[in-house]
Formats: sequence, C-alpha cells, structure tokens
Amino acid sequence: MKTPYEILNVAADAGDAEIKQAYLRKVKDNPPDRDREQFQSIHSAYEAIKDHKSRVSHALFTVPEADFEALLDQAFAVAQPPRIGPEQFNGLLHAGIDDQTLLNALANPGKP
Repeated sequence: MKTPYEILNVAADAGDAEIKQAYLRKVKDNPPDRDREQFQSIHSAYEAIKDHKSRVSHALFTVPEADFEALLDQAFAVAQPPRIGPEQFNGLLHAGIDDQTLLNALANPGKP
C-alpha cells in the first residue's frame, strides 16, 4: 500500500503549498469522472497530509504496513556455519577434550 506522500509524489518534508500543487496536478490528470477510485485515493492522500496538523496526526496514528514475507524470511534464516580451513580442521581433530585446547586450535590455525 502506498503512503500519501507516494500517491501525491511529494517528499516527506514537503510544505503545504507543494502538497497542494501536487494534489491539484494529480486531480487534473485523474478527474473523478474518469476513475472514481483513483480520484478517491488521491483525495484521501491529500486529506491525510494537507497541513502541518494533518501530517503530524498521520505520522503519529498511522500504523505502517508490515512486509510479512521479509519478516518470515528473517525469522527462518539459517545462520551460516563458521567456515574453517584445513589447518583449523586438522587442529580440531588433534584437540583434546579440554576447552582451552579447542579454543587455541580455532584461534591459531597454523599451530598443532
């Protein structure tokens, strides 16, 4: 879903005059008798951000739309296993059960 700023094609920091001009251009290009739904979308966007008070209310009380696909991808992302080289793998094979020896083998791959 587009934001009112995207519908009117204005920046989020646009002033009242710039927003009104963008609204009038959009209404001229999309009159209500041509496409009533498009006109209604443009009018609703203008009403939401037409002045400073409206922009503040819009910013405070409009819940942004969540991208659930991106959230699911992030939630189910599999962390990549650490990549170890042959020297580190060899060090792990020769490491004892002692945790310190294991940590040293990972930190210093060239030393057995």
